[in-house]
Amino acid sequence: MNYFAHAIRFLDDPFFLSGTALPDWLSVVDRRSRVPSKSALRFVQHHDHELAALARGVVQHHRDDARFHGSHAFLSTSAALTAGIRQILRGDEGFRPAFLGHILVEILLDAELIRDAPLQLARYYELMDSVDAARVAHLVGHMATRPVPQLEIFIPLFSAERFLYDYSDDAKLLKRLNRVLQRVGLPTIDDEFLKLLPDFRERVRSVRAELFDDWTRKENGS
Repeated sequence: MNYFAHAIRFLDDPFFLSGTALPDWLSVVDRRSRVPSKSALRFVQHHDHELAALARGVVQHHRDDARFHGSHAFLSTSAALTAGIRQILRGDEGFRPAFLGHILVEILLDAELIRDAPLQLARYYELMDSVDAARVAHLVGHMATRPVPQLEIFIPLFSAERFLYDYSDDAKLLKRLNRVLQRVGLPTIDDEFLKLLPDFRERVRSVRAELFDDWTRKENGS
């Protein structure tokens, strides 16, 4: 799952919200640092309510990812997108098509959720703007495999970038994908890739209930 899908049900506490984003933030800021569920679980009942909320958000993130990535809807949709990407990226039998197929299911699900809940995306960024980044960076030191002081600088930049708004526009999304590819050391993709995105959006839209709506309703007891 991507940032907004992790967060949309929890738009009330900036520390819990930060916890839902933290594992993905670490993949950008410091790939050698991790906050596994086992570490976070030690703090979910901590007397420091901010540390406890951050830890609960991390646990929620890992729980969501395990369910999401193990679902038939994700596995089949990711495989279908990967197959379509291989047709465009002819001759690329390496990791890039599968990587793109994986992250595009997550990104395009976020785009679907944002399309239906633009006010909640505004609320998401309102909360992100309010996050005490120095405090979060300090608290992460209790749970992470190594300290990540860079978070104090990164979190305000993440919020200011507002990149989740770009997911609804194919050209802007392509630029975002290329930035991700550059970050992980993979070749970028050209404008020919744009022809795939309308069909990819429709495919993710068609399985949205299985990807997100059905199991989140069950988790919420509705």
